[in-house]
Amino acid sequence: MLFERITVDPNVMSGVPCVRGTRIPVATVVGMVADDMTLAEILADYPQLSAADVQEALRFAAARVAEREIELPRGA
Repeated sequence: MLFERITVDPNVMSGVPCVRGTRIPVATVVGMVADDMTLAEILADYPQLSAADVQEALRFAAARVAEREIELPRGA
């Protein structure tokens, strides 16, 4: 899967995946969504982002989780 809006550069944020052209980590965007922020709230707080940036950050995070086997506690 190709991600045109996400970059990983060892010279920017120590290689943390960020939205292209910003220093906003994908994890920050995902965290805001997880905290029930609306798209409008996210874009108001980070006007350099677009709706497409938020959407691609979520797709990127989903793809990264799908790449790895994550051990969860039993009964959780």
